[in-house]
Amino acid sequence: MEETLRTLAQPPLGELQLSRADSDRNGESRITEQFLETLWETAGTKVLPIAHGKAPVTAGALTLVTPSDIGGHGILVYLGRVNEGAVDAGNHVILAMLEEADPELAPLDQWLGLRDIATSLDARDAGLFVEAAAVANWHETTTHCPRCGTPTVVRDAGWVRQCPNDGSQHYPRTDAAIIVSIVDDEDRLLLGSAVAWPENRYSTLAGFVEPGESLEAAVIREVGEEAGIAVDSPQYLGSQPWPFPASLMLGFTAHAATTDVRPDLSEIRSLRWFTRAELFAELREGSIAVAGGVSIARALIERWYGGSLDEEPSRTGER
Repeated sequence: MEETLRTLAQPPLGELQLSRADSDRNGESRITEQFLETLWETAGTKVLPIAHGKAPVTAGALTLVTPSDIGGHGILVYLGRVNEGAVDAGNHVILAMLEEADPELAPLDQWLGLRDIATSLDARDAGLFVEAAAVANWHETTTHCPRCGTPTVVRDAGWVRQCPNDGSQHYPRTDAAIIVSIVDDEDRLLLGSAVAWPENRYSTLAGFVEPGESLEAAVIREVGEEAGIAVDSPQYLGSQPWPFPASLMLGFTAHAATTDVRPDLSEIRSLRWFTRAELFAELREGSIAVAGGVSIARALIERWYGGSLDEEPSRTGER
């Protein structure tokens, strides 16, 4: 597993911030009886405390503590074993869900959310934080059986919730969503401003995949619904987990077959076609803003742009 994680071929978007990892989830151990209880008493076990999406961070790294450092806690979840070559190699890591940030573990101003710190984390910490945030979100929102309403009990080292009434088992969910850079025949990029955002913020279009729908069909449908244009030739470029609360963002690029855009006004306020020169000029003067560095949207934009948005466009971007 370690070699698999280290040697995965990079997709066209390259290494995305939240797709990095340097640990083995060791899923086969989750069903071992008393596995968490044994680890809790084992020397070398590390604990990642999280309180409402925030974890302690020191000097740009997660503050992993020992079980003896943890006082009261809620649900425990096994996150995996750190790969060789990384800090704390070979050690098992457990997520401990806390009711509140504990100042005994770190000053309160050092408890940070994943969005706050993702670009500073190494691969080990990025992978652990993304995994922990996603599974913690699931536990916080999925406390009762969806069939009969009975409170569920936690099993399999935190990765299953079982209904004691009807015996049904429930697993963490991941919602697939496409996100797409749309390029026309003039090599312009289409960006939209969502109704929920400030008026000058723009990004690539995105939307959830519907039941029974392929990813490519979702690209075509979402663009048609939000922008009123037809696109073709969707090309997959890479993916990134987005645990806010439970998405997997699947990045595409597509060709605009038509260009007369019409924002739907329910999700998208406005749409604009940009040349590279126009995008750079407006970003530099501050009249618009685009997605931040941790998002796959930024990677899609910079792939088209041909490099960092902080620099003037010097070559044709990639389609």
